[in-house]
Amino acid sequence: MPHRALARAVTALAALLATVLGVVLVPGTAQAATVNYVALGDSYSSGVGAGPYDLSGCLRSQKSYAPLWAAANAVTSFRFVACGGAVTSDVIDKQVSALSTSTTLVTVTIGGNDAGFADVITSCRFGSTSTCTAAVNEAKAFATATLPGRLDRTYAAIRSRAPNARLIVLGYPRLFETNYCGLLAMSTYKRTILNEAADLLATVIADRAGAAGATFADTRPTFAGHGVCAADPWIRDVSGVIEAYHPDADGYRYGYLPALNAALR
Repeated sequence: MPHRALARAVTALAALLATVLGVVLVPGTAQAATVNYVALGDSYSSGVGAGPYDLSGCLRSQKSYAPLWAAANAVTSFRFVACGGAVTSDVIDKQVSALSTSTTLVTVTIGGNDAGFADVITSCRFGSTSTCTAAVNEAKAFATATLPGRLDRTYAAIRSRAPNARLIVLGYPRLFETNYCGLLAMSTYKRTILNEAADLLATVIADRAGAAGATFADTRPTFAGHGVCAADPWIRDVSGVIEAYHPDADGYRYGYLPALNAALR
């Protein structure tokens, strides 16, 4: 090819590339990605502890991490079907129907109620040391022997209904700091074994989430130093029967939301 023709061809190609790149790179010309977000799960997803709650009977709060994230990211659509008290079978039977092939993001916290969260906490808060230890050991045995299968079925149901979605599984925080915090507080021993149970639960959930191809968002680092007995706690103590040992509004905003943001990077 003559040099002049070659030069014209190169110039024309450069102009074409500049036009294409301009369409992609000039601010405001590219279309924003569609985000159809569905939030599933239990009370740690619905926002128990943050209040105020809607009239659904599920204790859903707009101060929970899911609506906070949806508002901050201007999602295309958002469905909030998490429900306080939910177990894995509730997610499968009552919540995954909110998903579809157009869903692009799903978040879920689940498994704590299956493992008897409320009963264990009650046994430790109001029972003897031996009663607490027995309840914790029973919950840990369940978490290692039975819970993995329940989580597998739950994640599979989510995948089946929302095959094109990114699945983020959020864990539970350690509930307690172990410093001395008064005569009416749980003993350091009780708080320690409850935190150890939370660590085991996190390990099990992270393992099964990974097996399902989901991303696990560990909330323990973001809540560190803000458990019950901290100077600035983000976990409620026995301030209410329903809200006890759940995050407050700061816990969802500064504990859960950053963990979700980190998982989505």
